[in-house]
Amino acid sequence: MHVLFVCNGNVCRSVIAERLTRALAVEHALPHLTTESAGTRALVGFPVEPLAAQTIAGLGADPGNFRARRLKPDMIDKADLVLAMTEQIRDQAIDMAFGAGSRTYTLLEAHRIAHVTGARTVAELHTARNDLSLVGRENIADPVGLSPQAFCEVGDRIAEALVPLLLALAPNEQPRPQDDERGLVIRPGMSRPPLATFLAAQRAR
Repeated sequence: MHVLFVCNGNVCRSVIAERLTRALAVEHALPHLTTESAGTRALVGFPVEPLAAQTIAGLGADPGNFRARRLKPDMIDKADLVLAMTEQIRDQAIDMAFGAGSRTYTLLEAHRIAHVTGARTVAELHTARNDLSLVGRENIADPVGLSPQAFCEVGDRIAEALVPLLLALAPNEQPRPQDDERGLVIRPGMSRPPLATFLAAQRAR
């Protein structure tokens, strides 16, 4: 299962989630659990924010060797699960890639659905999604400019939602077929533009 985490700058929240996922995959022997992160307004090329790096280390993960990246449609295309830090960012990601809505959530939203319903795959998350009314706003606020304590609290909140979610989903998730609901087949190794771009062009015809 490949998980994409998205926030704004890609130097705090999404990096914390990405690096925690990497550590989780090693600790629980989940070699097929992979991850990356990006930002809708990324500080492209910047390293992890220093207080976020301290938070990552405090959670037992490695903050090193990181540079921020801007979110692109092809990142969404290849992700089995897209987890955003706020509802606004989630909706932006859904709008960027055709067919992404069924696998794009806020982190807290996905955690809630899995916890309440016992969903064990991304498909089961999607099936249960519309049966659950939203309780409050499921956002994780940006801690940039705040105290070290605020960063720790954000890190703890991410970990408390992410760890049980991934331990529930990762062992059961299967690779997505490389076709859309209309039967388009993308053959392995075929040279092509990002799937979102291709499908958007088809829809515009």
